[in-house]
Amino acid sequence: MADMNLISVEVAYALPDKQKIVAVLVEPGTTAMQAVIRSNITNDFPEINLETDKMGIFGQNLGTKGLLPAREHVLQSGDRVEIYRPLTADPKEVRRRRAEKAKAEAGKAR
Repeated sequence: MADMNLISVEVAYALPDKQKIVAVLVEPGTTAMQAVIRSNITNDFPEINLETDKMGIFGQNLGTKGLLPAREHVLQSGDRVEIYRPLTADPKEVRRRRAEKAKAEAGKAR
């Protein structure tokens, strides 16, 4: 029989070609980091670095904008902890290149 005091949360990780969402039952008061560890998601994705990879709840980065870091953020029933991969390209550099390309193409069209 399931313990009625447990809450249900999810832990998610995605690569370009593979993703996984793990449902986990945890005790009230469980932090995001504890749920990630309990999910054993690192067995499927050994490249996850729990010390350096950023985490969030429904797209909101933990440790920013008033949210506590993953080791301190207490989960609510229904929360989904997302583990974010490191960026492969600097977003500012990508935007700069895109703007240069658009400017060059606009100059050709004249």
